Amino acid sequence: MMKKIDHRNMGRSCLGWLDSWFHFSFAEYYNPKNMHYGVLRVVNDDTIQPHTGFETHPHRDMEIITYVIEGG
Repeated sequence: MMKKIDHRNMGRSCLGWLDSWFHFSFAEYYNPKNMHYGVLRVVNDDTIQPHTGFETHPHRDMEIITYVIEGG
């Protein structure tokens, strides 16, 4: 079932180089009514500024999907 979520009801983080919207509870955003959708725990919309990004760091037991919407 599809459900439209107003962005005003999502979590947000702005770090200068990284602008994130959190669909589920994540990082400093916590909403006990919005923890997951089935086994899906994290959906973040991240906008990363050019020439910045994440340092190499480990992930375990996750599948991560990354896509570029502009630039490259």
